[in-house]
Amino acid sequence: MNVTFLGTGTSQGVPVPMCDCKVCTSNDFRDQRLRTSVYVEHKNVNIVIDTGPDFRQQLLREKITQIDGILFTHGHHDHISGLDDVRCFNFKYKRSMAIYASKSVEKRLRQVFSYIFASLKYPGAPQVHMTRIKNQIFQVKGLKITPINVHHGQLPILGFRIGDFTYLTDTSSIPESEDEKIYGSKVIVLDALRQTPHPTHLHLQDSIKVIEKYQPEKAYFIHMSHQMGLHKEVEENLPPNMYLAYDGLKIQVQES
Repeated sequence: MNVTFLGTGTSQGVPVPMCDCKVCTSNDFRDQRLRTSVYVEHKNVNIVIDTGPDFRQQLLREKITQIDGILFTHGHHDHISGLDDVRCFNFKYKRSMAIYASKSVEKRLRQVFSYIFASLKYPGAPQVHMTRIKNQIFQVKGLKITPINVHHGQLPILGFRIGDFTYLTDTSSIPESEDEKIYGSKVIVLDALRQTPHPTHLHLQDSIKVIEKYQPEKAYFIHMSHQMGLHKEVEENLPPNMYLAYDGLKIQVQES
C-alpha cells in the first residue's frame, strides 16, 4: 500500500494569513501545510480521504489521475469544500465520482453542494454517486474498508482502516468499543493539533499516549496548526517510530 499525504494542516492551513510567528515565516517546506487529506493506493484501488479547499492544488502537485472513491470523515468545511474539483475526473472518464459518507455527512454535502444533487443540473456540474456508510465494513471496488467511530469534541465522525493502515483525523477521543478495529495496525495516522490541550482535537502529548496504547510499527501525526511548533524541533523530541507528517510525504505500508 502506498500512502501520500496531500495535506497535513488544520482548518486555516499553515502559514496562517497575517501571522508572523516562527512557523508561519519558516523556510522549511515541511512547515507549509495545506488542509488535511490523504491519497491511498492499494490493490489497484485509489482512494482519497476528504476533499478540503486545497484539493485542486493537491491533485496538481501529486499528478493524481485516478480516484476510485472518496471517503468523507465528517462535514466540516476544511474536509469537504473541494468536492467540486471532481469535475475533471467526470470529464476525463465520462462517469460519476463514487463518494462514501455517513448519513449526517451526506445531509451536509447535499446542503453545501445543492447544485450537485439537484434534479435539474446545469451543464458541467460535478457528477457523483453517493453511497451511505454506517459503522460496518464496506467495499470500494472490492477493497474492504472498516469505519471507526471517533469523537471530534461532541461530534461523532469516522476514521478508516484499510488493511494495516488506520487513519484518524480530527479526533478528541476514541471509544473503547472501537479499540479492536485499531489494534494490529502497522501504521496509524492520528490528529495532533498543537502542543496544548484543545476541546475538539487531541494535542501532541495525548496523541503520543494514544499511539503508545495501540503500539503500531509507525505513527504519523496530522491536522497540525502553527501552534504545534517547527517541524524539525518537534520531531527531534518525539518517541521512536513517531513522526510529524508533512505535505507530499509518501510512505509504504507492507501487507501482513
